[in-house]
Amino acid sequence: GIAHYLEHKLFECEEGDAFARFSEIGASANAYTAFDKTCYLFSCTQKFEEALEILLDFVQKPYFTAETVQKEQGIIAQEIKMYDDSPDWRVMFNLLDAMYHNNPVKKDIAGTVESIADITAEKLYTCYNGFYNLKNMVLCVTGNTDVDTVLKIADKMLKPCDKPAAVPIFEKEPYSVRTAYVESEFSISMPMFQLGFKEDVDDRALNEYELAQTDVLMFLLSSNMSPLYKELTDEQLINITFGYEHFEGRGYSAVIFSGESKAPKLVAEKIRNAVINMKNRAIDEEYLKIAKKAIYGSVMASFNSVDAIANTITDFALNGRNVYRYLDAVMSITADDIKNRLKSQIDENNFSLSVIIPKTERTDVDVPC
Repeated sequence: GIAHYLEHKLFECEEGDAFARFSEIGASANAYTAFDKTCYLFSCTQKFEEALEILLDFVQKPYFTAETVQKEQGIIAQEIKMYDDSPDWRVMFNLLDAMYHNNPVKKDIAGTVESIADITAEKLYTCYNGFYNLKNMVLCVTGNTDVDTVLKIADKMLKPCDKPAAVPIFEKEPYSVRTAYVESEFSISMPMFQLGFKEDVDDRALNEYELAQTDVLMFLLSSNMSPLYKELTDEQLINITFGYEHFEGRGYSAVIFSGESKAPKLVAEKIRNAVINMKNRAIDEEYLKIAKKAIYGSVMASFNSVDAIANTITDFALNGRNVYRYLDAVMSITADDIKNRLKSQIDENNFSLSVIIPKTERTDVDVPC
């Protein structure tokens, strides 16, 4: 939980609270920590240059003391307990713990109440000095401004850095999942599930072409136009909560299906069968054209939002990818590309199923083998 803790504490500067500085000029600021990054952001309708200077200032001025660190422990402990009370959060981390043996992606981003109690100012400085480095940073600005203005402020505010950034070293992750099934109880009305197929990847993020192939593949397999979706809805095995995602980053990659179902094990079995059927049949060329246009159009439509543009460009840049190369890759995908990607990415025998059931209720469908 150190990265998340650091995110909270970095807003506290020796000169005062960075949130207050943003508020004084009418800007709204926020931050979040994901599995592989921490992002600091603001939005404003005026005084953009001042707001950007505040952003680039406080992220370069860590200020931690034993007293300020201790003060935050209760706040973050409450946040952790809130997540523990969320069935969506729990079904996801149960799945990650079931899929991964060693990769730290299986660990809760916020940490635990016990782990944050051991965080000290010294540990925060160690984390900051290792990872808060210009070589690790991406600055993305969208909206009514210009490149020259942004570069002028960046040159003014950013301190030169010759020190290399820290490089995480992860223990080797086996190809197999740790366990095929995990179940827990929660105060919910309908069972929830997440089914993850683990991919064997090296210590890197996927490139634009691999990412595009996966996105088109997932649309073909499980979008609301797919035979699988029709079968599951016709049999009333899923509802509108059904969805899918490609969960990936440095050293980990999985395709995940999720939702609510009265028979989650049966849903998992049908998804596995759909994967097998897709491997054994030719790809429908017309359906492939639809999938490519749908994904391309979705990305282009998102460019109507300055928030979406910033998030997309930042995510791509942090993984060494370019969104425009990704769009070109989407439209260049062939049926053979999909077949090859399906074979390398989804092993129908290398999966984990995480299920949360209503308290006192038991599932009655065998785990698929």
